[in-house]
Amino acid sequence: MFRQFVPKSYIYLRSGYNLSLFWKDLLAGITVGIIALPLAIAFAIASGVSPERGLITAVVAGFLISILGGSRIQIGGPTGAFVVIIYDIIQRSGYQGLALSTLMAALFLVLFGLFRLGTWIKYIPYPLIIGFTSGIALIIFSSQIKDFFGLNMGVPPAQFVEKWSSYISVFSTVHFPTLFLAVGTLVMILLIRRFIPRLPWGICAIVVSTLITYIFNLPVETIYSKYGEISSKIPFPSLPSFIPFVGHFNELVMDAITIAFLAGIESLLSAVVGDGMMGTHHKSNCELVAQGIANFASILFGGIPATGAVARTAANAKLGAQTPVAGMIHSIVLLFIILFLSPLVSQIPLASLSAILIMVSWNMSEIDHITRLFKAPSGDIAIFVITFLLTVFVDITIAIPFGMILSSFLFMKKMSQYSKTHQLTSLLTEPNSEFPERLDPEAIMNKKIPEGVEVYEIQGPFFFGAADMLQGILLDFKKAPKVFILRMRYVPFIDASGMQGLNEFYRACQKSKTDLILSGIHGQTKKDLDNFEFTKLIGEDHMFSQINLALKKAEQIINQ
Repeated sequence: MFRQFVPKSYIYLRSGYNLSLFWKDLLAGITVGIIALPLAIAFAIASGVSPERGLITAVVAGFLISILGGSRIQIGGPTGAFVVIIYDIIQRSGYQGLALSTLMAALFLVLFGLFRLGTWIKYIPYPLIIGFTSGIALIIFSSQIKDFFGLNMGVPPAQFVEKWSSYISVFSTVHFPTLFLAVGTLVMILLIRRFIPRLPWGICAIVVSTLITYIFNLPVETIYSKYGEISSKIPFPSLPSFIPFVGHFNELVMDAITIAFLAGIESLLSAVVGDGMMGTHHKSNCELVAQGIANFASILFGGIPATGAVARTAANAKLGAQTPVAGMIHSIVLLFIILFLSPLVSQIPLASLSAILIMVSWNMSEIDHITRLFKAPSGDIAIFVITFLLTVFVDITIAIPFGMILSSFLFMKKMSQYSKTHQLTSLLTEPNSEFPERLDPEAIMNKKIPEGVEVYEIQGPFFFGAADMLQGILLDFKKAPKVFILRMRYVPFIDASGMQGLNEFYRACQKSKTDLILSGIHGQTKKDLDNFEFTKLIGEDHMFSQINLALKKAEQIINQ
């Protein structure tokens, strides 16, 4: 029972961890740590918190996700998907409100794992995931316009339309040294990705742009000029006070659910990406528990919400990481940078960080996936478009639930199309060429149907989306049949709504003085009929596993 919660780190360290494996993990961990440095800082600033909170999150949460998680190469820390949510909560409730919401989300994540909800990731529709990730990508891009162009304005509005309206109104205040540095950083990133893809483009771009800023004494904003020097001290663990937010409990819970949902989704998607690259299989429920513990610890040390990072996890795999030790080393590298290199990191220009986040938003947008998605059925396109628009123009907390509800309705509609009834006796007069099913020895065309007997067949699941299939069937006859045989050999299951529809049809048969016989009853269908006590209602002598037995019973009734 508890084997699924044993961390992958314990499994690999116990099964013969050696120097060769450690060397590969060491090289991968150091490189990923360097890659994570500018991202952790950029995500923190974009979220509306100080840079060190992003670094602390990558250190504390990143280490715990690796040592306690269920993935072999997962890298955890602050991610772009959280930027929108964190920024919104910070604007409404401050850091203390964010901290309380994240603590509650951590509890939810642990409970999700303990109740084994990790496998539910497969029920999240792909168009919905692409819709809200591409929507978040657009919001992140929008949030960087101020720093990229060096616009002279205060904090931009949170809403998408108002934000762009404010940008347009102050666009004449573009600061050209900032713009040139940002464009140069972005061009450098593109060139590195195109011609030297093995180099960590983020840290390379940051180092070069910081050196240019220092050497030429460019008049641009840096981390130091806006936030002061990054602290080289790790905060003492402390818990936020709940007292100021007693009257806002419902709001905190909603924020917590959003954080937990997104953390769970992204971490498991990241683990799946890692599995695909390594040929392994992660433990989804163990991963959720680790995410919960990591987020709790992150807040304890003054961090922000964390989850599995797809890009860093993929980089970890490409760099040759073999075990979760690489993720632990990545966090230790960041800790070393905080303790000993904080003054240098504080000189990073904000324009360069905005260029990095614009590159991240482009990666998140997944344009190629969207292009392929528009070749899918119209229902999938509708889910994507609606989720995207709600994410950008309304709120992600509304976009995801609405997308799930819409997906559920579309799924029910599709399933109901596969569930149908056929009047089999009407097929007896059709030629063989029209119905090759005659070759089936169990086909009704090959049976002798007594006069006064009607045979219908249900195909597909008899569930709430198709519960009205039998409604009004008896009204189609000028004279009600003496016996009605309902074949159910292709019905995999019956739910409560389907059973209610069957009960109503049985009562309609009784009013018409028609004997109802069920045929093809076996397996799960038989269990469902027993559980809903329909077997008692209709009687065992009116339920058969084969059509021959049902026809024999019908003949007996006709001859009475």
